[in-house]
Amino acid sequence: MFKRFRRLRLSPNIRDMVRETSLSVSDFIYPLFVVPGSGVRRQISSMPGVFQLSLDEILKECEQIQKLGIKTIILFGIPTLKDSVGSDALSDDGIIATALRAIKEKFPGLVVITDLCFCEYTDHGHCGIIDHVCHSVDNDATLEISAKQALIHAKNGADMIAPSGMMDGIVETLRTALDDAGYKNLPIMAYSTKFASAYYGPFRDVAQSAPTFGDRKSYQMDGANRLEAIAESLEDEAQGADILMVKPALAYLDIIRELRNSTFLPICAYNVSGEYAMLKAAAQTGAIDYEKVMIETLISFKRAGANMIITYHAKEAAEILQKGI
Repeated sequence: MFKRFRRLRLSPNIRDMVRETSLSVSDFIYPLFVVPGSGVRRQISSMPGVFQLSLDEILKECEQIQKLGIKTIILFGIPTLKDSVGSDALSDDGIIATALRAIKEKFPGLVVITDLCFCEYTDHGHCGIIDHVCHSVDNDATLEISAKQALIHAKNGADMIAPSGMMDGIVETLRTALDDAGYKNLPIMAYSTKFASAYYGPFRDVAQSAPTFGDRKSYQMDGANRLEAIAESLEDEAQGADILMVKPALAYLDIIRELRNSTFLPICAYNVSGEYAMLKAAAQTGAIDYEKVMIETLISFKRAGANMIITYHAKEAAEILQKGI
């Protein structure tokens, strides 16, 4: 009887030839968290293998990841002093600006993406200026200082800016500010579909960014809303985004795939802290083969349609890929 489809039973070499989805070290973007001081390498208990690093340690880390073939980092700054408007983020002497200059001076070929937000810099832990009437973020006031923050990042050497605060109109605001200041070729990676997710818990430990009141549901996406999520991303594309992001990744593979079917722009999947921490916890109990599950998870993001992956697994995955999988 004629069979319309037959799964081929292939030798390993031929199996590799017909593999539909590939994973490469160049797919990875590695998050780094810079703190004041020197000689600081503070491991986060909820995220084994992830550290808060002083600038001297950040430079050592950049040297190591380049040897592994990782070409891109995303940089988060955690200042000592925080205030209601995140002033450190608006200063050329602030932690992110200082780190940018040092990294780009020593590693000019390393692609440095900067996270643009205020939650790490404010004493209230929200992503911008607070509207005390509605007890949430004042969207338009935050857009104004976000433009100032973007220019700080640009002139101190950022290769790409990634605004994570989820303010309405943020991409258009930053694109206009950057263009007017002569940074027309500086790309924007939009956190275009960022859900109000419980998977972010460990990140708030490392970034010291937990809100002191309320939550971020008023300006982050409802995880139940598929159509709204796609509409948000396509709006960022219309405003001038160069790359679209889905965050978190693992629980939202359907969103990555639908967005892939809706846009020609590159898509980034953010493999977030809670996803990382779950695999680490499962590995510690012996419940999974950690390396195999990690690689399988990363491949799932690529198979869903992502072009690049922000992941805390980047160094481990790069070592595995160098050995061959």
